Amino acid sequence: MGTFIEVKNLKKAFSGGVQAVNDVTFSVKEGEFLTLLGPSGCGKTTTLRCIAGLEKPEEGEIIVGGEVYYSTEKRIFIAPDKRNIGMVFQSYAVWPHMTVFGNVAYGLRMKHMGKEEIKKKADWAIELVGLQGLAERQVTKLSGGQQQRVAVARALAYNPKVLLFDEPLSNLDAKLRERMRLELIKLQREIGITSIYVTHDQAEAMVISDEVIVMRDGIIEQIGNPKNIYNKPQSKFVADFIGIANFLDGKVVKRDRGEKYGVVKVLDGVNTYEAKSLMAEDTREGESIVLFFRPENTKVVLSPNEKGANRFVGKISKLVYLGNYIDCRLAAGTREIRAQISTEENLQEDGEAFIEVDPEHCLCLKK
Repeated sequence: MGTFIEVKNLKKAFSGGVQAVNDVTFSVKEGEFLTLLGPSGCGKTTTLRCIAGLEKPEEGEIIVGGEVYYSTEKRIFIAPDKRNIGMVFQSYAVWPHMTVFGNVAYGLRMKHMGKEEIKKKADWAIELVGLQGLAERQVTKLSGGQQQRVAVARALAYNPKVLLFDEPLSNLDAKLRERMRLELIKLQREIGITSIYVTHDQAEAMVISDEVIVMRDGIIEQIGNPKNIYNKPQSKFVADFIGIANFLDGKVVKRDRGEKYGVVKVLDGVNTYEAKSLMAEDTREGESIVLFFRPENTKVVLSPNEKGANRFVGKISKLVYLGNYIDCRLAAGTREIRAQISTEENLQEDGEAFIEVDPEHCLCLKK
């Protein structure tokens, strides 16, 4: 698959000098489902709106399917209605006085298509999203999930080059949101349309995406597939934003060139430990870092038993039963460390314990 969308050096500022998007560059392959992920105000929706033409950047270039939609250098700005892009919004944005068919056919009528073609395309889109039999129903009589399907059908009906989603599931309840995620993946795979999805929901991004871009303060922190973003974050921000993370401050004391592991001295606020950890290629001896590891890779034992594991001392402050595992919170010096442990473990609150983490699951991150 070749590159289908190119965003180069995109910049967009708002009144007051707020740099919403600051030199953002990325590409999307044809047929790929890419997600822009980050907290509120990170620039993800502004980036999406620039691609759609709803915002005009100050600098940069946007190319879709080989056609330049925006370029500062070439002085090109293609109007939103000329970009052949479908967009699905958080608020559904359906016409309340229209039927399902009327909503889906609206954009086709605006393009002055013939009646037969409108019916053919609208019926196809309605069936595609699973609303067959409901074409003549008023949208106000539909559930929230069904209304969002109408919005998706409307965006797909005129065969756009690209489909953009701006937090489309955030108004749905948790169970419906989970089901709709899977339906969107199936739909996108079925039609093979290149898609960009905006969300602040980490779990949602992990489920639906081929690639994820994590953004903060208008810049890109990391690009990668969901597995790499979760297991190999490149910054403390990414590690902390995606899932649950444990951090201990430290300093690199040994880093052999060519070796993937190094030795760090870590501090829990009271005690100092030596730990072995994976390290990025550019990590250097003497560098101040944070040691990162996930709760699911953290063992809690009453006596040391893991040969070669990094070991810390802690006191169990809280045990929270969550069905398939226990969320164990430990006080290690002045730090809190979280572990996901088996419901069969015989541990008690306020008891002393050892915390063990395999070096394979530890990573040194820059502060």
